[in-house]
Amino acid sequence: MTGNALATITALSPVTLDELTERAELQTRVDRKYMLPLADLADVLAELDDDTRVLEFESATTAADGSHAASGMSSRIRSAAYESVYFDTPELVAFHLAARGRRRRFKVRTRSYLESGATFLEVKTRGGRSLTVKDRLAYDPADHDRLTAEGLAYTSSVLSESGVADGEWSTLTPTIVTRYRRTTLLLPAAAGRDESRATIDLDLEWIDEGAGLFPRRLRTPASVIVETKSGRATGSLDRALWRHGHRPATVSKFGTGLAALRPDLPSNKWTRVLRRHFATPTTTTPQTAASLAA
Repeated sequence: MTGNALATITALSPVTLDELTERAELQTRVDRKYMLPLADLADVLAELDDDTRVLEFESATTAADGSHAASGMSSRIRSAAYESVYFDTPELVAFHLAARGRRRRFKVRTRSYLESGATFLEVKTRGGRSLTVKDRLAYDPADHDRLTAEGLAYTSSVLSESGVADGEWSTLTPTIVTRYRRTTLLLPAAAGRDESRATIDLDLEWIDEGAGLFPRRLRTPASVIVETKSGRATGSLDRALWRHGHRPATVSKFGTGLAALRPDLPSNKWTRVLRRHFATPTTTTPQTAASLAA
């Protein structure tokens, strides 16, 4: 995050996760995504209402063995590392439904909050009027890269209840991994609109899990994804983005990322974003793996 953008985030009043969940946790919502140059973020954030708040929480210090240290070794942070593992069938049913813009499309993923160590299995579907519906289940972090029997049963149940056509869900396997750092904002109510959330994702990385021993990787360090999550009405952050020339973009971490990593897949839906923000994927070899880890 640039210095000016970080200063704006630092100056905001904090909100706890419990309060954020109580006041603006919309599992059924309209999501508007924007992908813009990181250099433009500070000017957009400068227009935030003074009553905007930022999610702040404790992050336990991680020991060398990956375990979390005692509570006395924690600190307050305003951004968190996320990792999502997306699952699809060998025929990439979920991807092709997304690429074709089908109303009954879906996503199945595990989402891991790396600071806290928590993991959830999430199934995202489309409800009426293009509303996004997210169902999720607390999940064992050790199973973040696979669907357990319980996870598969949960996924099948949610997809069936959502009207998604029956499929061979037992063939769902890890297809793409995304990693990023997220800052979450609580936007104040205004002009008859309820409070809402927005997220800012930085340090974006995609890894093609289906690419064999040396997976393809892609990073977009000069770009940021801003997502507003609200009812049908747009919010103050949407309007600030519009004033700076940024309109909602057709971008999906799952679909766009997979299309960027696999040029043979259909990508017309995301052509504009791919040309503007996605570089050529890098294939990981023993040498590049060492440099990427540095």
